[in-house]
Amino acid sequence: MHGSHPRIVLASGSPRRRELLGLLGVPFTVEVSRFDEHGPGGDPAQRVRDNAVGKAREVAARVGVPRGGVVLGCDTEVVLDGATLGQPADESAAEAMLRALAGRTHRVISVVVVVGDGGEDAHAEAVDVTMAPLGDDLIAWYLATGEWRGKAGGYAIQGHGAVLVERIAGDYSAVVGLPLAATARLLASAGLAPWQAR
Repeated sequence: MHGSHPRIVLASGSPRRRELLGLLGVPFTVEVSRFDEHGPGGDPAQRVRDNAVGKAREVAARVGVPRGGVVLGCDTEVVLDGATLGQPADESAAEAMLRALAGRTHRVISVVVVVGDGGEDAHAEAVDVTMAPLGDDLIAWYLATGEWRGKAGGYAIQGHGAVLVERIAGDYSAVVGLPLAATARLLASAGLAPWQAR
């Protein structure tokens, strides 16, 4: 059985990622990464990977890797027409993002990485998300919820933003912010999955 000391460090302050990782039933601690994320520009998929790896490496270097454990980092971005939307700076930016996404399909890219004594392992998950046509009233209602703050693309699929989404093709948890099946596989490779007796 797993010991009482968590051997997984989540390099993220995101409550959504904490909640998702908690679904695996493995003990973990949280250490918010101080990594300076790469901004827009260049290949979105590579930037997401660089950010995820950078977060995990920064925490591993600063606080160390738990004995027999890993530091887990993740990054998620919304990509439309080859460009990363990022997090809106204010309500008007969020509105512009929602209007750009309305009635169209965009891609959400999530990369999860584990850094341990044995090296690094990463997995990228790409999900196509199709937004419903969004009228002025619906956009105004959603903006008023304030949920867009701190959310890539200006919406949260796991909250009020669910009404904005028509369909998705891929892993729902990756859109929320942590591809859970991929995370479980990475932890299993490190001998840290909940179904692996220690």
